[in-house]
Amino acid sequence: QVQLVESGGGLVQAGGSLRLSCAASGRTFSSYNMGWFRQPPGKEREFVAAVEWTGSTTYYTDSVKGRFTISRDNAKNTVFLQMKSLKPEDTAVYYCAIGRVRYRSLYSSQIAAQIAAYDYWGQGTQVTVSS
Repeated sequence: QVQLVESGGGLVQAGGSLRLSCAASGRTFSSYNMGWFRQPPGKEREFVAAVEWTGSTTYYTDSVKGRFTISRDNAKNTVFLQMKSLKPEDTAVYYCAIGRVRYRSLYSSQIAAQIAAYDYWGQGTQVTVSS
């Protein structure tokens, strides 16, 4: 059974930083794309970032480019989201997700952003940015 467990969320002031982690089990982690999504209060889940199974290609939504960095450690079956220069609008529950098909390139941010490209999700971790 695939399990994804996020950690690292919390309360931070605007301009601060947080590092989210997502530990995966139950699937050959290094063979699958990984993504981070978030759901702000009262809004739908939205794409944040993704990293392909090779680790060499990443994708970001425009609003986080230059501030967030996604990375993966295949030896530890973990994907990270380093968040800097946080803004109140970054407040959300953050979810990690694992790709549906192994060895599959995402090709573009548009494809990386599709919820259907992922088939297992973590329980989420709350990030709150105060102004």
